[in-house]
Amino acid sequence: MTTTIDLPAAIRAELDSPFTLSDEQKQHFREDGFIKLKEFFSPGLLAFFDEAVTAKTFELNPLKGTAMKDRDTYGQAFIQVSNLWPRDEVVKQLAFSRRAAQTAAELVDASGVRMWHDQALYKEPAGGFTPWHVDQYYWPMSHGKSVTLWMPFTAVPIDMGPLCFGKGSHRKYIARDIAISDESEKLITEEVRKHEITEVFEPYDLGEVSFHYGWTLHRAGGNTTNEARRVFTVIYMDEDMRLIEPRNENHEADWKAWTPSTKVGEVMADELNPVLYTTRG
Repeated sequence: MTTTIDLPAAIRAELDSPFTLSDEQKQHFREDGFIKLKEFFSPGLLAFFDEAVTAKTFELNPLKGTAMKDRDTYGQAFIQVSNLWPRDEVVKQLAFSRRAAQTAAELVDASGVRMWHDQALYKEPAGGFTPWHVDQYYWPMSHGKSVTLWMPFTAVPIDMGPLCFGKGSHRKYIARDIAISDESEKLITEEVRKHEITEVFEPYDLGEVSFHYGWTLHRAGGNTTNEARRVFTVIYMDEDMRLIEPRNENHEADWKAWTPSTKVGEVMADELNPVLYTTRG
């Protein structure tokens, strides 16, 4: 049973206050498939939630006790823990940020957004690269208004493994039927060159976040620093998103994991998919 957390007033105010997006920024996002936003969250807020997210991530770490050399490419890329919000009330406050959810809704031009799920993605020191992939391959969603917030708790220099985006790749039908793997890295690398897609690979400042569509190609480099790349993500979907008939085993798995009570054709309104922001009454 969860309890209500009384956050410091300044933290609560920042979580709930809107972030002003320009029409130009919205347009860039829809054309490029991603956007990076500086000073989205303050250093104080990030430090506050870093402790809670990091503690829960390492508590639930599915790779605990497995040496890096004994993992496959995906396991070397990062520690991945999903849906922390139902298991930690402090983390829930961050995952449910109205500021972030409203930004996601405005970027994809939706009346509101629901939670799909959150994730901690921690790239350990000596952690390997993250192969090229598209997220929505895994999600049984009826259309493309899905968006991921990628929020590091620290600055992320190039040698720590920030995201690299394929600019405009969400408008091309590339690798939509392949899971993240060594194969996806090879195939998408070839397609990026073939289609002359610009790769945007830049560091993140402290407080800078990014949003990207579910169909945007992205990857990340390895972490050659002595500090873990500590990132929290939230995946949002249009509040009217419907469940499609699964097309692969990953669709089946994500259906059972993230929206188990929803039937094919229905809006994904499971208790795990609360509306986090809406302009409706």
